[in-house]
Amino acid sequence: MPFIVGTAGHIDHGKTSLIKALTGQDTDRLKEEKERGISIDLGFAHLDLDDGTSAGVIDVPGHERFIRNMLAGAHGIDLVLFTVAADDGVMPQTVEHLDILHLLGVSHAIFVITKIDLVSAARVAEVEEEIRILVAGTSLEHSAVMPFSFTSGEGLEQLRSRIAQVLQSIKKAPPRGYFRLPVDRVFVLQGHGVVVTGTALQGEVKTGDRIRCLPGDQLFRVRSLQVHGQPVSSATWGQRLALNLTGQEKPSIERGDVLCHEQLTLTSDRFDASLDVRLSADGGVKNHQRVRIHLGTAERLGKVIVLGSQDLVAPGRTAFCQIVISEPLVALRGDHFIIRDETAQRTLGGGIVLHPWPPAHKRREPGLEVKLKTLQAGPPAAVAELFLDERDEFAVPIAPLHQFLNLRSEQALAELRDVPAIKVVTLEGEDVFTTERKWNGLKQALLAALRAFHSTHPLVAGRDMEELRDKLPARVAPKVFRAFVERLETENAIAREGSLLRLPEHTITLRSDEQHGIDRIKALLGASPLMPPDLQQIERTTGIDRAKLIQVMRILERDRSVVRVGVDLFFLSGSLEGVTRTLREEFSERDEITPAMFRDRFNTTRKYAIPLLEYLDREGITVRVGDTRRLRAAQSTARQSS
Repeated sequence: MPFIVGTAGHIDHGKTSLIKALTGQDTDRLKEEKERGISIDLGFAHLDLDDGTSAGVIDVPGHERFIRNMLAGAHGIDLVLFTVAADDGVMPQTVEHLDILHLLGVSHAIFVITKIDLVSAARVAEVEEEIRILVAGTSLEHSAVMPFSFTSGEGLEQLRSRIAQVLQSIKKAPPRGYFRLPVDRVFVLQGHGVVVTGTALQGEVKTGDRIRCLPGDQLFRVRSLQVHGQPVSSATWGQRLALNLTGQEKPSIERGDVLCHEQLTLTSDRFDASLDVRLSADGGVKNHQRVRIHLGTAERLGKVIVLGSQDLVAPGRTAFCQIVISEPLVALRGDHFIIRDETAQRTLGGGIVLHPWPPAHKRREPGLEVKLKTLQAGPPAAVAELFLDERDEFAVPIAPLHQFLNLRSEQALAELRDVPAIKVVTLEGEDVFTTERKWNGLKQALLAALRAFHSTHPLVAGRDMEELRDKLPARVAPKVFRAFVERLETENAIAREGSLLRLPEHTITLRSDEQHGIDRIKALLGASPLMPPDLQQIERTTGIDRAKLIQVMRILERDRSVVRVGVDLFFLSGSLEGVTRTLREEFSERDEITPAMFRDRFNTTRKYAIPLLEYLDREGITVRVGDTRRLRAAQSTARQSS
């Protein structure tokens, strides 16, 4: 099992010396660090223990000016070696580092009292008591406290043994989800190109994999991998990695970016969270207070919006909030974050991301607290249901859903497949997801819309499907709507004829005056079968208003009494059947029919002949060849003979 060991503690309390004694490696790599004798940025080493356990080591700076660098290395730590110098005792950065580790959820530590060769045994005992008081009530309350001297080596072997014991006692399940690595260092290696390092939070990566860098959405190929300086073909969560990347001519990667599986695509400019304000945060955290947010290796300016009725989260209290960020970063459910004051002087608190892409909330939004509690502690199915319910779209594909749940797509599918509250619709082999509530809401809206339509248009067979989709309250993609309609058809909730939807019980029942109108229309069309009146003439002759007339003509079209040949031009079906029959009887397959021949044969005018010929073309009875027509069968015979 991979492990990460980190350091913490006030400046000059011996963190780097402790790591050098344990590993033989000096983690101060910068010239300025050598000259000044203090750690400025993160240092890295690896620790090999006698029992075969191996761990990556992250050494963090202790100076208050470099807390941002300490925070960039504090995520992903399994065990922290927390140094407190025997001569100084507990100091300001001792307190702040402890707050940060508690807020990040670190639960395994060894407190190392350093420089014991400079003080008496009584002083060492006094410092140990200070530590016990300090850690009371934190996640590190029951940690071991051990003495150590870099000068004499006293306590080193006991410390190595205790480190091995603690690491062996840590039981952690592999985190679910895709590969994700917050970037803590980027450099160019001559002859190799860009090299990126970081601690993998989840998933695995292999040589040759395509990975994404967010924000920025750059795609790279992994040319090679190293763990603890050794080449490997694959690496996994909990390891310190170095990745040699290729694929971009001018890559733009920096600390705070995240390398991840290409399935992860979304970043956050705000997130909902549970916020814990530390007792040391004098004045607490005010609503709309500007702060610095640290998440992974990223640092952003932002604003805390306290959700609910309170305007202040007092020291030692927790509250739900929404963090609004100045620039996007990668945040997923369950990620820990830290907030510091805007001037970066002190740590105020921290918390856990509950929703990485929430809408902006009203502070007293009805039901908001219940939703946030579900996000905080609910099972994946309940969390997914809430996420789907809040989306504007009626149904969403698996991609945003699995990223929201921080699961691989197959893991998300397994969690959601048989959940009654979630509906799965399969479209061309791809699943999309919605909720039972949304499904039933859309169903009721559609049925109500059809009832209203039938009430105001009793002579119309049904409503056009696409027209109806546009009028519904939810945003439903055409493919999803078609699948939705098919389900309702199967349930016999609606009926469909072509593109028209209707309620199953809807039938067109004509009143006596309407039937009389239909009889008059048929008589008008039959009076001059191949030169019938157009709609305007029918309206004028019958006195039926235009809207009602169109409805009546649709009825006649549905029962195949009439056929629409032009925009406002209708013929009796029998008249068109007679034309087709005459053409087949009197013209051979090789004969060419001109518009003039057609006009003369059927004793009509060009006004009607041209629309009739175009109708015959559309129906596949004739085919146009230049300015003439042939029967369709004649065209295929001509091709065969040639």
